[in-house]
This record gives sequence, C-alpha cells and structure tokens, in this order.
Amino acid sequence: MERRFTLITGRTREQALGLHKGAGSPFYLKATSFVEMGAADMTRLGINEGQIVRLRSAAGHVEVPVRRGDLPPGIVFIPMGPTANTLVETGTFGTGTPSFKGLQVEVEPI
Repeated sequence: MERRFTLITGRTREQALGLHKGAGSPFYLKATSFVEMGAADMTRLGINEGQIVRLRSAAGHVEVPVRRGDLPPGIVFIPMGPTANTLVETGTFGTGTPSFKGLQVEVEPI
C-alpha cells in the first residue's frame, strides 16, 4: 500500500491567531500540530479523523492527529510551525530558505 505523500505547508487563520498569543503558547502549538489529508487517502489507509499518524521525512518524524481536508489525492498539509519544521530539511540550495512545499513524506497510522 502506497504511503508516500507530498507535504505542503502554509499559513492558517488559527495559526495567525496563535502567534498573537505567543509562538510557545498552547493555542499556537495546537493550531500548528495536525495534518490535513483528503478523504480518499484517509479511506485508503484506514485512517479516521482525529486519529494519530506518524509522518516521516528525510529530516525527521512527527506524530499528529489527522483532520479531513479538501486536498487532492497524494497531498497532505501541515501549518507552518514547529511540527512542520521537524519535517523540513535544512538545505537551502543556495536560496537561504529551506523548501516548505513539495516535501516527500511517508504517512503511517499508529
């Protein structure tokens, strides 16, 4: 069963509200500590909304709850923040900024 996905990261409204409370605040950490996945991929992997999954990239791994999102098959989304940063490789390819989009991750239900 294929468990490889392309991870994209981005900003969310909840994340922005959390930043006003502080990047270390419980609100901010909750707002940035989940993965969105499309319904078809959730069904294929036998994952239910709220279930904890492990995402693994070449840089590291995280364990987060799943939210159902309106995403095409093969794509997962995590808001920018500490959770996503764990999965982002530090190489910048001369740009000075690591790649926050198009990362390859493996998703495993736990």
